[in-house]
Amino acid sequence: MEKKIGFIGSGKMAGAIIKGLIKQHFINTENLLATQTEQTGLEKKSKTLGIKVILDNKELVKKSNIVFIAVKPNQVLGVLKEIKPYVTEEKLIVSIAAGVTLNKLESNLPQKTKVIRVMPNTPALVGEGMSGLVGGSEARTEDIEYIKSLLTTIGKCVVVDSEAQLDIVTAISGSGPAFFYKVINEIARAGEKLGMDYEKALLLSIQTAIGSGKMALNRTISMEELISNVATKGGCTAVGVDCMNENNSEKLFFDVIKSTTEKAHALGQG
Repeated sequence: MEKKIGFIGSGKMAGAIIKGLIKQHFINTENLLATQTEQTGLEKKSKTLGIKVILDNKELVKKSNIVFIAVKPNQVLGVLKEIKPYVTEEKLIVSIAAGVTLNKLESNLPQKTKVIRVMPNTPALVGEGMSGLVGGSEARTEDIEYIKSLLTTIGKCVVVDSEAQLDIVTAISGSGPAFFYKVINEIARAGEKLGMDYEKALLLSIQTAIGSGKMALNRTISMEELISNVATKGGCTAVGVDCMNENNSEKLFFDVIKSTTEKAHALGQG
């Protein structure tokens, strides 16, 4: 029997997951349900997502085997309080709210509730998302594997060993798009300063990032070998790589990821 999946909240990220599930034929549309808070635009949202959208979170929980908490972090505790009387041991609660810890989720739900935390990212909107997930104390292996397979409809997914590692996921893939956008843009701006039209330089930078990413993803050799294959000794690429090494790009990116991880951890403690 096919599971019924509900989304409390139907914003961009929930919408991306729903569209991925439908596009990849992961589940029939009649087994998907979502909520939004206002009557205004309800019919339009239903048409946009291709599923039924309602106003009542309690009704959604009653009708769903799996419930995604897809509201803003500051709204999560209010939602959990509202749905707690309707959450049974058979249901699986999946939160995509950044910074809301497993402890906060589990302590505001009935004992023995199965909970999973997910950190998706915005490229999910174009089907190239990268998600990390971790299971709570009651989540079973089959629950984790099911949600992992569900999230592959919007990209790729990794299961991490601990909740602390989800803060690293937040830094690398959650915040990472902004870091890559900055690198892409700054490479393009460098081209502009050297005399090239910015839009042309930007296209060169973007497409090079896409191609390099695909080659790295499908690699049969190490990342170091990929670099050395392009940066042949005495060539122009080697000069650029040497410049990066001289300016300690390794330390720069370590500091970026470390500071972002620490901030993600601090938000979870608030």
